Order: sequence, then C-alpha cells, then structure tokens
Amino acid sequence: MQTKTKLLLGSALISALTLGVASEAVAKPGMAMERCYGINAAYKNDCKSPGHSCAGQDSQARDTKAFIAVPAGLCAKIDGGNTKSK
Repeated sequence: MQTKTKLLLGSALISALTLGVASEAVAKPGMAMERCYGINAAYKNDCKSPGHSCAGQDSQARDTKAFIAVPAGLCAKIDGGNTKSK
C-alpha cells in the first residue's frame, strides 16, 4: 500500500474515532471526568505535556504523555487510551 493511501486511511480512521467519541463524550454539569492519555489529535490536547504547559500546543497526535479530559469510564473504551501517562 502506498504511503499516501496509508496516511489517508489513518486520517479517516482517527476522524471516525473522534466523531464516535465526541458523540458519547458530551460532558454534563457535575459529570465525573478523567484524563485520557494517548488519544489526542495534533494541537488538540487539554493541558500540560512535556515541552509545554498549555492546551492545544502538542504537535504530536496520539501522544502518550498528552491527555484529553473525557467522562469517567470512557477512556478504557478508546483504542490506545490510557488513564496514566507513559
């Protein structure tokens, strides 16, 4: 398979996963949240990763040291998601 095709398929897969998670991950007031590492898109982390301390500054997608806040229990259902930084 050509590299360009692999990149397109990978992007489509990440987009589909993100859409599925987004529909399930609508936070409600008072809902318990947890940090989920390794599922961020590039520049879409919530906060503080090695090399910076602000949200949206992680240029690496699926960084195992960057987290996104998701409703408690959802991280375990996401491929590559982990509640602990690696």
